[in-house]
Amino acid sequence: MDDWQHGGFGVYIHWPFCLAKCPYCDFNSHVSRNIDHDIWREALLAELRHSAKLTGPRKVDTVFFGGGTPSLMKAETVSALIDEIDKLWGLVPNAEISLEANPTSVEAQKFADFSKAGVNRISMGIQALNNVDLKALGRMHSVKEALMAFDIAKAQFKRVSFDLIYARQKQTADSWFAELRQALDLAVDHLSLYQLTIEQGTRFGDLYEKGNLRNLPPSDEAADMYLGTREICAEYGLSGYEISNYARQGAESRHNLIYWRYGDYAGIGPGAHARLTLSHQRTALHTHSQPQKWLDSVRNLGHGMRTPEVLTLEDQAIEYLMMSMRLSEGSDLKRYEALAGRKISPERIKVLKELDMIEISENKLMATAKGRPLLNAVLAELLR
Repeated sequence: MDDWQHGGFGVYIHWPFCLAKCPYCDFNSHVSRNIDHDIWREALLAELRHSAKLTGPRKVDTVFFGGGTPSLMKAETVSALIDEIDKLWGLVPNAEISLEANPTSVEAQKFADFSKAGVNRISMGIQALNNVDLKALGRMHSVKEALMAFDIAKAQFKRVSFDLIYARQKQTADSWFAELRQALDLAVDHLSLYQLTIEQGTRFGDLYEKGNLRNLPPSDEAADMYLGTREICAEYGLSGYEISNYARQGAESRHNLIYWRYGDYAGIGPGAHARLTLSHQRTALHTHSQPQKWLDSVRNLGHGMRTPEVLTLEDQAIEYLMMSMRLSEGSDLKRYEALAGRKISPERIKVLKELDMIEISENKLMATAKGRPLLNAVLAELLR
């Protein structure tokens, strides 16, 4: 069988529009007040049809609406896209269908409509549980609004996740741990907890380069925050199944697991990326990132894709290792060897094991608790 079948098949749909650009965000998002939803719905449907022609028959395990801010979409657009996916490929029974949402009161009012459209999992971008930091992060909701939206979401969806950012300006480890416990007391079953990273090309990136982004926690305290986060989540029954994601057993993000287990996924919409196995060759595809350029391409060609790239087996082996090592379950060494045509250097494995950075159990290569915070360095050594 083709390698992608170890990971499954998902569909990612990118809605590129936001009401405002957050200062830390380097995603493909654009502020626009005037959107012709009918035109965008038809364009997204057209690109779905093009992707289905490429892949041929297969079943869809998961669908993910990301952005941007997909909760700004009309529910009828979401419904039409889900129906088209089911018609083109077929959804597996109990397929996971996720939608990212901002927890503003206006968007929360649409949750019932999204549920009727077929969405069964909401991922909310709460980001902080105090109003001062929400303002500093450029968020448009208050803590009160976020908690109200969370209650509404819990009433409409069986599965609700939300994101928080830590290592924020002026934040201490103790204040973060108190905030994390507040979040966990809400009886969530999935949390995405990201350390604030300063990306080039963002507002925060510009401030940082000029020396004007002050009071960020020092690196050693940020590392303590990461380690403490895993311990506290475990206390509440949420396992750190991936570097930045924590869930009760069975509540893991099945769509994101497709990425980390290196399955296939179609990417629909401006700036979307895809990995599709076409005629037994894994192919990297990505679309035009500028919304108007993507839209023009769909009108002219039926899709917004740029030139595809067939990945070598070596490329695939590297991508597989880099993605799967993020998971607590680790990487399947036999699968890596089948792709790479060789084993990882025993000498490098020996050194990393002696440093307590990795462990091997039943042909699974995993980062240890000590190795996870240094995963990039671990991977660099394994792939050297």
